[in-house]
Amino acid sequence: MEPNKRIGIFIRVSTEMQVKDDSPEHHEQRARYYAQAKGWEIMEIYQLDAVSGKSVMQHPETQRMLADVTSGHITGLVFSKLARLARNTIELLEFANVFRLHNADLISLAESIDTSSPAGRLFYTMIAAMAEWEREEISSRVAASVPIRAKLGKPLGGQAAFGYRWQDKELVIDEREAPVRKLMYELFMLHQRKLTTAKALNDAGYRTRNGSMFTATSVSRLLRDSSAKGERRANYTRSLGDGKAWELKPESEWVVMPCPRIVSSELWEEVNRLLDIQESRRTPGPKAVYLLSGFVKCECGKTMYVYHTSKVYACSKCRHRISVADMDEIFQAYLQDYLRSIDVAGYAAEAGGVIQEKKELLESTKRERTRLKRQMDAWLDLRVEGELSKEQFAERNRPAEERLQQLDRQLPLLEAEIDVRTVQLMSGDSVIRELRTLYERWQHLEFEQKRGIVETVVSGIQVGREDITITLAYVPQLPENAKKSSHSNRGS
Repeated sequence: MEPNKRIGIFIRVSTEMQVKDDSPEHHEQRARYYAQAKGWEIMEIYQLDAVSGKSVMQHPETQRMLADVTSGHITGLVFSKLARLARNTIELLEFANVFRLHNADLISLAESIDTSSPAGRLFYTMIAAMAEWEREEISSRVAASVPIRAKLGKPLGGQAAFGYRWQDKELVIDEREAPVRKLMYELFMLHQRKLTTAKALNDAGYRTRNGSMFTATSVSRLLRDSSAKGERRANYTRSLGDGKAWELKPESEWVVMPCPRIVSSELWEEVNRLLDIQESRRTPGPKAVYLLSGFVKCECGKTMYVYHTSKVYACSKCRHRISVADMDEIFQAYLQDYLRSIDVAGYAAEAGGVIQEKKELLESTKRERTRLKRQMDAWLDLRVEGELSKEQFAERNRPAEERLQQLDRQLPLLEAEIDVRTVQLMSGDSVIRELRTLYERWQHLEFEQKRGIVETVVSGIQVGREDITITLAYVPQLPENAKKSSHSNRGS
């Protein structure tokens, strides 16, 4: 190799820790000493800090280096070792081909490789293959460690789910986001529509972590995430490659760890039950005409339908029949026992918990408004000082002002809800009276109100030859005569 060779020095450090602990200056100084000892002229320094060796070909510094090789500006490249140039065999061989085509050489100090000789080129190819093998081995070891780290409760990278944050490697409740995540479940139970839930959150001034609007997709993802009920899943997805989608791993590989919960398990399960039902339907079913339509099933398992204008639930297989009027009467009697069985003290405790949650949501909303207003004031100061143009200020301030108005509308609504719930809780006699008299007021309720109560409390109704069994979605401690309602079914 000629003494007056024009060379470049290539420096790549793959992570920020390496930038700190194995500095670029160290690599550069080592290459300079080597070049001086050979009598070579150093023309350029190409430095890539905190860049992975998996793929470096498209990096601007790499492209500049290849352009200098093509133009003849440099005739050789010195680097500390192959792993610093790249760890992808294909890219390493591409580098070799480019350098060979333009009569330039690659010099790896650690491996003592000089590609100007046939032996050097052969050894270079072998070492390049070993470098990729090493990278894949590291990747395999990292992948194997993921389930172990998950079982130990350690973070696996990435952000915590909305409503949570990582603190000292522990998943903890985020006081600002958790009340919004809780509200999401409550809104879905109220509207039973993902898009309507997203709109209600957006109209109230709430946003995702990155400031975007909530969508039906983001709402569905968060409602499905089991972390809300205290079960954090890990190691349950795998990437299909760069820019491709993710897929679920087999459930046997999942790791489920406890974490602080935002909603009760019962609420989470009910929301996800409704989501399952909605997603299993390709098109919305017909609107219910009769109070118990869809819930009445024969003991053989088939759903009993009301055919034509007969006003009778009938099984097409067993020919069991019961009139709509009789079925409604039996259900109302059962409902009366159900209401009498409700634990009012437990209700009061739960209501108190709900009030506390609403207060937390109120405080979270107030903090978010304060933060947003402070940000808007900062933009105004920048505008006054001329650091923001009129257009830049408008682009930032307009959506923020709209959201501020939404939050201002939401605050009095939350305060009013807290007031109403507090008054109801303080008036225990009123609560008991309302519960006890629901049966008496049943006849005066609109059909949609009755149907809503049925959909909330009823899981199924089974009609046998002698007995009718009503199953509730949530079963309280009922008296024995309320656990099963019977009707002598001898035809209608």
